[in-house]
Amino acid sequence: MGKSIPQYLGQLDIRKSVVSLATGAGAIYLLYKAIKAGIKCTPPLCTNSPICIARECPGPGERALPQEAPAPEASAVGGPKGLAVERERHGRDSGELRRLLNSLECKQDEYAKSMILHSITRCVYLLEAEASACTTDDIVLLGYMLDDKDNSVKTQALNTLKAFSGIRKFRLKIQEHSIKVLELISTIWDTELHIAGLRLLNNLPLPDYVHPQLRRVMPALMEILQSDYILAQVQAVRLLSYLAQKNDLLYDILNCQVHSNFLNLFQPTQPGSLLYEVLVFAERLSEGRNAPHYRTVKWHYNEQSLHESLFGEESRLADRLLALVIHPEEDVQIQACKVIVSLQYPQDLRSRPSSCQPSCSYFKNTE
Repeated sequence: MGKSIPQYLGQLDIRKSVVSLATGAGAIYLLYKAIKAGIKCTPPLCTNSPICIARECPGPGERALPQEAPAPEASAVGGPKGLAVERERHGRDSGELRRLLNSLECKQDEYAKSMILHSITRCVYLLEAEASACTTDDIVLLGYMLDDKDNSVKTQALNTLKAFSGIRKFRLKIQEHSIKVLELISTIWDTELHIAGLRLLNNLPLPDYVHPQLRRVMPALMEILQSDYILAQVQAVRLLSYLAQKNDLLYDILNCQVHSNFLNLFQPTQPGSLLYEVLVFAERLSEGRNAPHYRTVKWHYNEQSLHESLFGEESRLADRLLALVIHPEEDVQIQACKVIVSLQYPQDLRSRPSSCQPSCSYFKNTE
């Protein structure tokens, strides 16, 4: 062939390089054409889907903004002017919350409703002026969502009502759903729903007409307290602590049946947030049962009641409290001491220390 092997291989490498360059240039050109065609294409028509709503389309049937639109001009205080939060800060109504509420009235699938409710909740917290401009009709619409067949929709609706409950003018209207919320908590075993419902109830002053329903759901609240889900337990015991201060509900709480290992809630290994709330609950129960008006009646408790677990003759609560006095968290230490004091002296005697005599308790006077 007249060429040496090294010369032939060198010529072959040059040809390969040329082919590679040509192929690469062709690929870049095709990619350029694809990008150019994508930029020129017409954006899709706006629908009521959560994604389209997030793009802040003016309304159904209008063109959505392209995804690669230029960044909005920065405002003087920092951040783009196009954001709903920024527009509200400058006194302009973005209309975002109203569009979301209107879209909720349209027929949506369960996933879409859940996503829209989630977006409404965020808007209520972020767009205070727009949230305050809503009406009680909007609260009624959200209340309808509590009857949805999907638990995730119910949960998101509870979260949205919780957000609106921070606005004073809506509280009375939201209170009207208290019985429905209690029904959901007591009939559906879903942790996320429990947390959302209990957070809503803990953010509302519960009217007296709800008390009969509260008596019926007391066993369910006690079951949630004894579950293994910390967030749900904390919310449940907060509600029970609030109810323990109601004279007409105290006996129902104390006579409620609990598991034999109920005192495990007072173990030092429990999270500090839960321990503190459980100790507050115990203190309020102790003060309530030692109040003069409560002691004038001879109450009868069943053997597996909360009263017997905490205050019965065979209760081991004293041992648990003494262990918590040296807990690493100061709030838990202080609250454990408060419970010990409430067990030592009835509420009416603590106000008269000069004539105070120790009551029957688990603690022996070791002074």
